[in-house]
Amino acid sequence: MSQLRAKAEHTEAIRRDRRVAVVVNTRSRRGRRHYFEVIEQIHNLGFEPLAELSVYNPKRLRDLLDTALATGPDLLIVGGGDGTLSSAVRHVAHRDVALGVLPLGTTNNFARSLGLPLDLAGAIRVFDTGKVADIDLGMADDRPFANLASFGVSVEVAGKVKPWLKRILGRPAYPLTALTILPGHRPFRAYITVEGQRHELLTHQLNIANGRFHGGWQVAKDISIDNGMLVAYQLGSGKKVRLLGETLLRATSGRWRSLAGGPFVVGREMLLETDPPMAADVDGEVRLRTPIRLRVVPNGVRVMVPASFEDR
Repeated sequence: MSQLRAKAEHTEAIRRDRRVAVVVNTRSRRGRRHYFEVIEQIHNLGFEPLAELSVYNPKRLRDLLDTALATGPDLLIVGGGDGTLSSAVRHVAHRDVALGVLPLGTTNNFARSLGLPLDLAGAIRVFDTGKVADIDLGMADDRPFANLASFGVSVEVAGKVKPWLKRILGRPAYPLTALTILPGHRPFRAYITVEGQRHELLTHQLNIANGRFHGGWQVAKDISIDNGMLVAYQLGSGKKVRLLGETLLRATSGRWRSLAGGPFVVGREMLLETDPPMAADVDGEVRLRTPIRLRVVPNGVRVMVPASFEDR
């Protein structure tokens, strides 16, 4: 872990020295279309990037992030969807560099959790007018994550949703794909242990969130990416009709819920066991299986956010 400057000092360095590096995933929903526009707008704000890198082959993303960081920027600007940004979060965690977010994906959950404008011009202005804040880093076993670990139907959806459908429909592509999978999906039993208390539930879908948004819609108004807590919640129950209703509701309204209304389990650390054991989708990557221990590392990542962001 590198020595970290005070956040106010870090903010001032970005505004004064304009030392940035830019990495854009040009395979993301909007990355290829807007790459040159992004670079032009960043230059127009007086930044002279130390590196300007486009990523078309996802296998090169980590190497190009390393290349960008090797130039020594105060601000690493990354454009792409939540998967791209999750990789960037892992690269800048515990380092004296802030992550600047360009929301170029389909759902942009991470950008929404940071309160960023979703239009490119607005997001880019934040690099000039915003501030450096530190937010929570989620850990699934030893794997860092920014937004969400999910289990059940969504793991299959992530593997089956068509890129062309995402391009045409955006966020609704996910619940619509889920509706095609659900008829053949079997519920599972989950056991969540928090502070010695074991919670049991039967469901088709379980999410454990660090961020405030899932599928581009707010999970609950009192969830925060900067409160030192993870939140576990199920969609529907063991009955398919309940999950069908919940999926349709989220697809059409993205309803606003409060943690006080449940069903939520909140804690700094959770042990998740499932019957049967199953795969986990951690910020879009399916690499882990239950049982999994999840926890929060408070203030583990520095990000550039609007001046109005409440930094705890």
